[in-house]
Amino acid sequence: MRMVNQLQATPPVFYSDLRHLVYETAETFGDKPLYDYMEGGEQKTITYRAFADMVEAFGTALEVRGLLGGRIAVIGETHPAYLATYIATIATGGVIIPMDKELAPDQVAAFMKQAEADAVVYTPSMNGRFEPTDPAYEFLKLLIPVAPTESMVEEGRVVFYDTLLSEGRTAYDAGNTAFASRELVMDVCSILLFTSGTTGTSKGVMLSHGNIIAALNSATHTMPYDASCRFVSVLPVHHTYEMLCGQLGVVAIGGSMFINDSIKRVVKNFATYKPNTLILVPLFVETLYKRIWDKIRQRGMEKKVRFGMKLAERMLGVGIDIRKKLFSEITDAFGGELKSIVCGGAPINPKIIHDMYLFGVTIFEGYGITECSPLVAVNSDRVLRPRSVGKPVFGCEVKIDFEGSEAPADGSPRTGEILVKGPNVMLGYYKNEEATAEVFTEDGFFRTGDIGYLDKDNYIFITGRKKNVIILSNGKNVFPEELEEYLAEIPEILESVVVGRKENGAEVAIVAIVVPNAEHPSIVGKTPAEVYKLLHEAVMAVNKRLPTFKHITGIEVRNEEFEKNTSRKIKRYLVK
Repeated sequence: MRMVNQLQATPPVFYSDLRHLVYETAETFGDKPLYDYMEGGEQKTITYRAFADMVEAFGTALEVRGLLGGRIAVIGETHPAYLATYIATIATGGVIIPMDKELAPDQVAAFMKQAEADAVVYTPSMNGRFEPTDPAYEFLKLLIPVAPTESMVEEGRVVFYDTLLSEGRTAYDAGNTAFASRELVMDVCSILLFTSGTTGTSKGVMLSHGNIIAALNSATHTMPYDASCRFVSVLPVHHTYEMLCGQLGVVAIGGSMFINDSIKRVVKNFATYKPNTLILVPLFVETLYKRIWDKIRQRGMEKKVRFGMKLAERMLGVGIDIRKKLFSEITDAFGGELKSIVCGGAPINPKIIHDMYLFGVTIFEGYGITECSPLVAVNSDRVLRPRSVGKPVFGCEVKIDFEGSEAPADGSPRTGEILVKGPNVMLGYYKNEEATAEVFTEDGFFRTGDIGYLDKDNYIFITGRKKNVIILSNGKNVFPEELEEYLAEIPEILESVVVGRKENGAEVAIVAIVVPNAEHPSIVGKTPAEVYKLLHEAVMAVNKRLPTFKHITGIEVRNEEFEKNTSRKIKRYLVK
């Protein structure tokens, strides 16, 4: 299927470093708004020139406060100060430590101490979390609130963000060039990110300034985006995917960003700000997609819409686009101007990609992993290959390790572990040489832990995650992600997790744990027994499309959604 994106891009700049990024975009885009955001009930705007001033001032203030080259933790929601802190710290030779704001306070303290943080910058949602009298944070030299409340006192180790900016500007005006003239070393640790898990099981991923710049240049030169793009930011900013593609990437192309202030208001914000591009994870897209179809069914319009989709597809085949005329009421829910979505972080059902395209929205599925800064591959605006996550991005080499795997008897592609090599690949794990050695091959390729294959055109297809594989009693491997993709096509199922369960002490059964889509007309008003019967029949029907060894043997229905991390990924390890 050929799907052509409607955004026309001007080739972006190749940036040498983050300081170059800030100065170049300030010069080029000047007083154009970079961010629109809500703070204290008031809508605020910051331009490219003002943002560059913020970065420069904070970088200079680090020198004034004796923290040049230090380790700065940052935590909270997306905010211009968050990004300014991130860039300024790296661009002055320091190490930025982005923290997950959903972590428990004791985990935050433990990770910061493990990372040897010198200071923490925190946005409004974290006010009250860091008290100077709290012994858990006694190792920090400075506690820096971005938007302090009226009751907060600036004394001792507590220094307000605006105070630091003022100090930095004063020092810069007096001739302090610590930020502008700092010699940059691109191949040392500049970003320290902790993987999910407890402090005992989590690993600290060390990325360099060079890693993030390589990934940034790859992203901007792969995707068809330019200064005409308007985004709404909804993903957690500590995650590398959002930071690279949704924040640094927007700056690099000269786009504009509205920072969503609440997940409850995201659809309203789409309608108000009218983005033409979004960066999301599959679960977010799937939720929006299900809501679209739920509303269509509630209005009794399903047959009419499906007829319109077939008509739109036929007309596109002869070069005529009638999608906006047919489906403007659907796309108006996103503001009416949405043309594309970059989607990564987990597999997305190809049917959703197909349907959304017929509604007028192109979904570019990509693939990344934190250890690769994170971008590895993405479908671009040329031919999108269904079920593929695209080709490796510029400068990134991918190959498959077939060790221990055999070619399937049915003629399907032989799969193996996906290996990656390139300037985007991490330095290693923080203070963990053993774990680092385990994930690198002798010839320097990073072992992703993902299983898949490359087709003849070098498109990557992911079939599962190595650690999630269900090994049956007959030795065959079943990847739950594949089965969950089939289950996602069932409109009565909101979400699912497939697990392997031991039966009779030996046999392994494949079980689907499903959450009903409570808003679907077939579910509304049904008793639990009726819901179970309906879902069981739907799941068993899936088996007709699968080889016998992949058959789902039973289901369990739960009424609460699965617990998810801040990137909206289901915490599979909690599902028993």
